[in-house]
Amino acid sequence: MEEILNQFSSIPNLKPAIYVLSGLLLAMIFQRIIFKRLHKICKGTKWHWDDVIVKSFGNTPILLFVLAGSYFAVADVAMDPVNRELANRFLFGLFMLAVALIFSRMTGGFIKLYAQKTHGGLPATSIFSVLAKITIYTLMLLVVLQTYGISITPLLTALGVGGLAVALALQDTLSNLFAGIHLIASKKIKPGDYVEMDTVNSGFVDDIAWRSTTIRTTANNLIIIPNNKISSAVITNYSRPKKELSVLVNGSVSYNSNLEEVEKVVVEEAKKLLQSSDRGISDFEPLVRFNEFGDSGIKFITVLRAREFTDQYALKHEFVKALHARFKKEGIEIPYPQMDVRVENSGLKN
Repeated sequence: MEEILNQFSSIPNLKPAIYVLSGLLLAMIFQRIIFKRLHKICKGTKWHWDDVIVKSFGNTPILLFVLAGSYFAVADVAMDPVNRELANRFLFGLFMLAVALIFSRMTGGFIKLYAQKTHGGLPATSIFSVLAKITIYTLMLLVVLQTYGISITPLLTALGVGGLAVALALQDTLSNLFAGIHLIASKKIKPGDYVEMDTVNSGFVDDIAWRSTTIRTTANNLIIIPNNKISSAVITNYSRPKKELSVLVNGSVSYNSNLEEVEKVVVEEAKKLLQSSDRGISDFEPLVRFNEFGDSGIKFITVLRAREFTDQYALKHEFVKALHARFKKEGIEIPYPQMDVRVENSGLKN
């Protein structure tokens, strides 16, 4: 056995190759066996933070093991000290990139999980993930530059002096960025809310990014709006302070109708619908208000209560069908548009 090892050792540059291949082999074993087992263990626990930590690594352990093997290979191979130092710095830069990638994923996962658990606290928007990634990669770059022997003090000074020029050049982008942060900090809008902007654009807030806000319409289309326009627009948020909202259904009955009977019938049908439908508030007391002497009949409004904005359409649909059938059964007339024309005798003779 020793003779075989000595024979392999005598082959030039074989040991460095063995180090690199060993790192790759250990990475494959870790990724396919140990990492899979960790995934299963984390899925079985009630604590969700460990899932985020494990998922944050992704395929980076392969890179880390290969870098470790490459480090030992560089230490073993014969080369000039200057070149060895450059190789080690290059490997360190790749190592810091892998670490920054892991921490950026982990931070984004923690932000998303915290948003899900707080229910109304920090919204799960991509703007926080982007800011976290920028911060982590900036710190990583500064550490790498310092390791390479590049002083970061002049760089920071230059960034401070050039910050004004950058701010002027990117004032539109920065305006959208700070407008997005303001939207999130005010907690007036968050992903999942149904909003209407200037009575033109309406839909569910899909995401608030660093430059724009994405709104998904009920037709499943996306509207991309710059953050600074949203911050200065008049917005109606139908999801706040509660998702519940009143639903108004217009109706009309003949002038010959018994209005007490009409009100009783309408309230009964409204109660039945609210109690049987999963889109209505079952304990809400529906209201009927006669509000106008119309051209063809007496007009009224029925007030229902829906769970959220999009539920009102199905609720109106079911209520109109039920009320139409009940009016037909009770003999209550729904008037058609009509006009009375009277012809008076003027006393003229042919």
